[in-house]
Amino acid sequence: MQTCKSKRASENHIQPWKNPLRWFADRSFSELRRVHSPSAIDAAVRALYAPGMKKIILSVVVMLLAAICYAQSQGAKSLVLEKNEGETRVRRPRGALATPSAEFILKVTPENSGSKHLVLGTEVIPPGGVIPKHKHLEQDEILLIQTGTAHVTLDDKEYDVHAGGTVFFPAQTWVSLKNTGADNINVVFIFSAPGFEKNMRCSSVLAGQTASPINADELKACAHEGHVEYEALAPAEKK
Repeated sequence: MQTCKSKRASENHIQPWKNPLRWFADRSFSELRRVHSPSAIDAAVRALYAPGMKKIILSVVVMLLAAICYAQSQGAKSLVLEKNEGETRVRRPRGALATPSAEFILKVTPENSGSKHLVLGTEVIPPGGVIPKHKHLEQDEILLIQTGTAHVTLDDKEYDVHAGGTVFFPAQTWVSLKNTGADNINVVFIFSAPGFEKNMRCSSVLAGQTASPINADELKACAHEGHVEYEALAPAEKK
């Protein structure tokens, strides 16, 4: 009967030319020098270059390259989109919660570009349109006001922003916007990380689909999913 000690001893003396890949993988360099003679190591190296082993090594390399290519294909990809291209969505009617516009376009998100760091979209806000007071819990945001005039509130400060203006605010900033001019506001919104687009998808449908009304409980669930709080949906004690 072979004892554990004798079994370990026999494992330490596996013939290197019989299974050189396993023989090298199972041993540290110091162990190789301590247990095996230089001639044994040389024998394992020669075995690695034997015709049969060359095929095995080539197969392993091919599989590794295929895995790397697959991983890269799952990453972010370049996009070039025209003004009206992208994922066009229609907001569901949401009762007392103000709606800036009926439609918006998601252009860069993890789902359509593979981006893990940015979200970008566009929207046209008509005169009188309002983005209700809210704050993003985890993402910074940039608004690029391309046309029109917007009245923007950031926490307790108010600003009038005109065409060509930029608005930046970090996470946890209470923000609201209203189109106070006579022209549409064309706005680009950019987020520092994914998250809020989940709220936008949750409370809307793809263009061409029926946009049924959404109730307060559904809006709260969407807001939670998108890491955002709306003042109008907050409990009374938080307002």
